[in-house]
Formats: sequence, structure tokens, C-alpha cells
Amino acid sequence: MYHVDLNSDLGESFGNYTIGMDDKVIPLITSANVACGYHASDPVVMAKTIACAKEAGIRVGAHPGFPDLMGFGRRNMNVSPAEAKAYVLYQLGALDAFCRVNNMTLQHVKPHGALYNMAAKDYKLSTAICEAIAEYDKNLIVLALSGGELARAASDMGLRTALEVFADRAYEEDGSLVDRRKEGAMITDEELAIARVVRMVKEKKITAITGKDIEIQADSICVHGDGAKALAFVEKIRKALTAEGVEICSLDEIVPR
Repeated sequence: MYHVDLNSDLGESFGNYTIGMDDKVIPLITSANVACGYHASDPVVMAKTIACAKEAGIRVGAHPGFPDLMGFGRRNMNVSPAEAKAYVLYQLGALDAFCRVNNMTLQHVKPHGALYNMAAKDYKLSTAICEAIAEYDKNLIVLALSGGELARAASDMGLRTALEVFADRAYEEDGSLVDRRKEGAMITDEELAIARVVRMVKEKKITAITGKDIEIQADSICVHGDGAKALAFVEKIRKALTAEGVEICSLDEIVPR
């Protein structure tokens, strides 16, 4: 039996700006990565997103990013490991406050954007992120790019680790995500995205942008909540996986304690 978690990056609206279709996406996923106020979101949005997730009965995780609201957290920043650790710890505490008053517990932590991609290639940065997570709550699951350094650091530190793949992103041969600025980085064809997801889950393989097949492990599938076709992707991917005999469940049910 195949098992996989379906996650989306949510709660990324702030102030007068609405991003994504959270209310429609949330009922279709099993884990929500909720922005914590640095790259996106604000206290009101965090409160609303947690309440919406609770009503839908899905698990939530923190989605900490760089303090870069204007760049949506997608610009690389030159920070020390100590700074990165403090940034993550600060954001975990912020989101967890809203979880606690709703009688919910954080399930996982998934870094956002540039922090996620930099950590996938930088073991020292990854270690700093994992130290923040471990010191805050050692039971939290680290959601990291399959084959990346964050996954390795989390495993080395004895943290629960889930490996993530992307329905709407292209891959390089080394398993990293193709830079968004490069042509072909985003997968917009729904049928292609579905076929790629099914193959990642069942065959543990994906075709890189070069055309070469690479190995990949899919504990969780991400569909970006701010994407133009996010809702269609989630609906069709969920239907296709179910038809293929794949059980969709939360990370807590997949990752052993």
C-alpha cells in the first residue's frame, strides 16, 4: 500500500493583499504549511488560517522564511547560522500561539522559498534550522526536499523527517528544484503534473529537466497555494492518487515516532 501526504503553502495573504485560495484548497489537503509573518502573512491571517484548518480537520505546520516581505521570501539572504536559528525559532513561537488557543498542535516545520532552497544545499544552515526545531519541540517533523541537506541534517540530529516532492516544479539532475527564473521551472500542464506525481510516489523516480531519470522519495507532495492552477492541481492529483491505490494521509501517520 502506498501512502503520501498532500500539502500546500497557505496563509500567505497579508493586510489588503489576498494570495491564493486557501478556503478552497484546505479541505483537499492533509497538511497545511502556514506562513509565520516574515515572508508573508500577518497575525489576523494566521489566526484565520489556523481556524480554517481546524474546521477542516487537517494538520498544520510552520512555514518560516526570510524576513523579506517585498521579495516574498524568495531572495537569497546572507545570514549566519545563529541568525537563521533565531529567525526560525521566532516564527515557530508566533504560529504556535494561534495553534494553542485553538487546541491544536504543530505537526511539522517546512522552511519557505529561499531559506528552503539554500538549506537544501547548505548543511550548516540546515543544522541551524534543525537546532531551532529540536530545541522548540523535538517531536516536530522536518519537511524537507528529498535528497537535500536539510533532510540529512534533520536525520543526523534524530528528528522526525519527511521527504517532500513538488507537483508543479521541475527538477535538476542533482535533485534540486529548477530556479524559478529559468524556462520550464514551473509545471503548468495539469496532466503532466499528475503523471509526474504518480510516478514519484509509485516508482520513486522523476525525469529531470535534462531528460535524465533520477531517484526521489515522496512522503509528501506540495502544490503551491499561490499558483494559478493550485486548486485544479490539488483536486486532480488527489483523485488520480486515489484511483492508483495511494492512501492520502497526514505526515504524522507516515513518519514514525
